[in-house]
Amino acid sequence: MSTETVKTYLRPIDREGLLKFAAAGRENPERKGINKVHTVMQGQYRSWSFVGIHNPVVVDEPLHLFGENTAPAPGEIVLSALGGCLAVGITAVATYRQIRLSRLEVFLEADIGNTAAWGAGGAERKPEQMGFQNIRVKVIVEGEGSAEEMDDIVKTANYFSPVANTMRNPIPFSIERVDAA
Repeated sequence: MSTETVKTYLRPIDREGLLKFAAAGRENPERKGINKVHTVMQGQYRSWSFVGIHNPVVVDEPLHLFGENTAPAPGEIVLSALGGCLAVGITAVATYRQIRLSRLEVFLEADIGNTAAWGAGGAERKPEQMGFQNIRVKVIVEGEGSAEEMDDIVKTANYFSPVANTMRNPIPFSIERVDAA
């Protein structure tokens, strides 16, 4: 009796479409898209963020921060966005290099500071002393490539990740109160 190991692969993306998208980026490197989100507070710390035609992204705070713990906290949503972006990048780089993936998992954790209590009477803090102070990411990626190829795919995806770079680099940020229409 012979035993045969059957390996399954993750659903691939459209490589030809990826190559056309990359070519468009080379032709117009300054091109930008716009992401839009509309957030509506539901009560306590629970909010719904509407993104296009999708179900709302629900955000809450844990009980020890006076939320209801019905959904992930804002920082966890940010880490989810980073994990999703890194996974997209790893998939894109592997697809570009024609390496099929059989497993991809991203584990993220971050140290977060909020001793200022959102500005509601907590510790005197400066912006750089609040929020994520350290982010740690570990990736399991398996497929047709060698360990060295997989390491380079992860490194490349991290380097070019829009969300990782948003978190690493200072960007212009504005906020203003407006009257309801």
